[in-house]
Amino acid sequence: MSVRSVRSKLPGEFVDELYRVFPVHDADRIIRGFAKRRRVTLRANTLRTTIDEVLSELAREGAKCQRVSWYKDALIVTNKREQDIEPLQIYAEGKIYLQSLSSMIPPLVLSPQPGEVILDIAAAPGSKTTQIAALMQNKGKIVAAEIDRVRAERLMFNLDRQGVRIAEVRIRDGVAVADELPESFDRVLVDAPCSGEGLFMAGQPDTYRPWSKQACKRSMISQRRLLDAAARALKPGGTMVYSTCTLNPYENELMIEEFLRRNREFAVLPIHLEVQGWSPALEEVDGRRLPPELGHTRRVFPSELMEGFYVALLRKGK
Repeated sequence: MSVRSVRSKLPGEFVDELYRVFPVHDADRIIRGFAKRRRVTLRANTLRTTIDEVLSELAREGAKCQRVSWYKDALIVTNKREQDIEPLQIYAEGKIYLQSLSSMIPPLVLSPQPGEVILDIAAAPGSKTTQIAALMQNKGKIVAAEIDRVRAERLMFNLDRQGVRIAEVRIRDGVAVADELPESFDRVLVDAPCSGEGLFMAGQPDTYRPWSKQACKRSMISQRRLLDAAARALKPGGTMVYSTCTLNPYENELMIEEFLRRNREFAVLPIHLEVQGWSPALEEVDGRRLPPELGHTRRVFPSELMEGFYVALLRKGK
């Protein structure tokens, strides 16, 4: 499918904005990514099993899997669809979690350690919360905030199925939770509600129908609130990760730039995770050079294996 034909299947205003903000070769790459049918990817839940056991069980079911170089517990399934995996016993028992590779990145960058106290400030449906618990070996505490009751119930279901024992779900606005517990957390994940541009699929209107510039602006209001709340909740010396599944710089680089102006005790840290397909942050937006520290942040362009994502790692106290 040509770039031109893919562009015709996406919102015209979005396409125009994409080519205005990104260099042409990057915009073309993003457009081509929207045309790819994404492979099924999953994570072995090490609270219930091992990656070797998962590989053996999936092989018995006829699934062909590839390992992921930057995450030992992640797999790419090359010959099955999600609806083929969901009926399997290994899925029902919570030994695996169907999750995009991009979604696995923020918890790895956060790098939670056993015994720490972690805030997941917008947690549902729980892919990252359960991954954090696995990385912590079910030792420590996670406070998982979710304001929507239905989504919170889904979060609790997933936590239970995955064997997570250290998470406390609070059905409240993450801002309120942070304000109740100032400077209480070693690390905070802000996987923020966003305009979802990284999830677009050409020819699938349900993936991009809700998009509009106004929707982006509404997301930005929420992102500012959550970031500032996370800053208040974090202990001095603690770290937090900000992530979105969108592409535009206004919800990404410029959101972090604004945050740093409001919270001068914070610094952007380099991300040492070596993800195949990382793209550097934008150096310039709207004709203005961005501060060099934003170069530490990272973007993932959509592809056959990855959804579009953005990740920043910040520390409280320079």
